[in-house]
Amino acid sequence: MLIKCIIVEDEPLAQERAKEYILKLPFLQLLATFHNAADALVFLKTNKVDLLFLDIHLGALSGIQLLENATITSQVILTTAYHEYALKGFDLKVTDYLLKPYTFERFVQAVERVQAHFSKIEQSVERHFLFVKVEYRLEKIFIDDILYIEGMGDYRRIHTKDKRLMTLQTFNEIEQDIPDQMVCRVHKSFMVAVDKIDSVEKDRIKIGAVYIPISETYKTTFFELIQPRK
Repeated sequence: MLIKCIIVEDEPLAQERAKEYILKLPFLQLLATFHNAADALVFLKTNKVDLLFLDIHLGALSGIQLLENATITSQVILTTAYHEYALKGFDLKVTDYLLKPYTFERFVQAVERVQAHFSKIEQSVERHFLFVKVEYRLEKIFIDDILYIEGMGDYRRIHTKDKRLMTLQTFNEIEQDIPDQMVCRVHKSFMVAVDKIDSVEKDRIKIGAVYIPISETYKTTFFELIQPRK
């Protein structure tokens, strides 16, 4: 699998090092580089990115603030010269944390974790099911049975053809296990199964008798998914 990535790094030398390492790995495709988080966020809203190499200290908007305040579905590898942010990074469920100056070997180790993540997704698609944490058990759900997923406070309610399940797994965790071509985010509180959509009218989706809103944050990505640009 070709992993599409971007670099968000304001130090020229660190940015060049990351570019050099990426170019050494044929399964990585560098889409763009950015010196600040704001420009990167604009790019992410209109482009499919699998992996972010994200610095923490970026001026007005830090890498940590970006992760805390924006909806980032890409895998994230934090890069920084400050070890004290490691715990915070893993609280935000980043894939890895590279402490500058990092070696090529350490870089490869981090990227291999990303590869393992996408390999897991591909396996889920091949077997057409996943396991979701429900109370004290793991519940098996066939991806083809999912209609939509609804956010309800700390919980997510998964609506399938024949049942509804409540889980504490976050939208980001669910997104990591299901490709967005199959079940995609359309609102801060909703994901929908693309093949179960009956119609799309203005800013809402109809699945059966249910109407689901499309928010501005996800609107562009959603319409590009169902109506790819030629």
